[in-house]
Amino acid sequence: MENSLLSRDRMEELLESRSEEEIAKTLEECGYPKLSAQRPEEMDEALSAARQEMLEDLSGFAPDRRYLELFRLKYDYHNLKVLLKAQAMETDPGHMLMNLGRVDTAALREAAESGELDELPQALAEGYVEAKEVLQTTGDPQLSDVVLDRRCYKEMRDLAQATGSGFLMGYVKAMIDAVNLRTLVRTLRMGKSPEFLSGVVFEGGTVSADAVCALAGAGGSGIGEAYASTVLAEAAEAGAAALSGGPLTRFEKLCDDAVSDYLADAKYVAFGEAPLVGYLAARETEFTNLRILLMGRAAGLSPEIIRERLREAYV
Repeated sequence: MENSLLSRDRMEELLESRSEEEIAKTLEECGYPKLSAQRPEEMDEALSAARQEMLEDLSGFAPDRRYLELFRLKYDYHNLKVLLKAQAMETDPGHMLMNLGRVDTAALREAAESGELDELPQALAEGYVEAKEVLQTTGDPQLSDVVLDRRCYKEMRDLAQATGSGFLMGYVKAMIDAVNLRTLVRTLRMGKSPEFLSGVVFEGGTVSADAVCALAGAGGSGIGEAYASTVLAEAAEAGAAALSGGPLTRFEKLCDDAVSDYLADAKYVAFGEAPLVGYLAARETEFTNLRILLMGRAAGLSPEIIRERLREAYV
């Protein structure tokens, strides 16, 4: 299955294609349906269908389904965010829901609307109640999102720990480090206080939440040193440059690439959970890159600008 991933050469071929017909032909050779940024909703539906097919294929191979659950549960939390905001705005959330989580979207929607949460996973139900209270109290959807993100990463940590997989735990730690580093840099660039940051960073990374807040208190001084021994060393240096007025684009990309770098060694592992986790994450990156590439071309961006935004490929 790794052999079907889009290589760097294939991505370059898509990037330099002269027409949508050429893109469609290349994607068809790689097993994708026709994807068009002119119809973004259809494109997103097609990519969601590809995700679902991948998860269903792998479910028959993985003896421990918790490895797949770790990738599914983030969609449950995404759907809760959508449902909460739709309730607050009195709009229909249907087109924003992604039926890729552990809980069917119809069942999740019914539980959220009725308040009957007993059939949901406990952590998910508790997260929904807390986030709804925060949204009703503050009227700030960003704060309710933070509540759900914190719950999501905690559940990921707990799930990884329960499997006993050091590789999976390292992956979760890398993701938490990346999101905390992003939040640190954005907070400082917006001129917000360390106290604000303390409410939006997450526990569980290689660099502790307290250490991240201390970096904010120091105005960002020492970011490079704090992350020097982590996979985010290069991203942290770019973050320090961004605090001096440099662009965020490269920094954001390097944060994602750092997580991919952690997974890269899985290519050389023959057995166990590492190649499974690596492949799942690689396909997620591939879907992201396809969307960036197709939307960038539709917006008339040059290949050079699009290339700067593409995340590091697994192959």
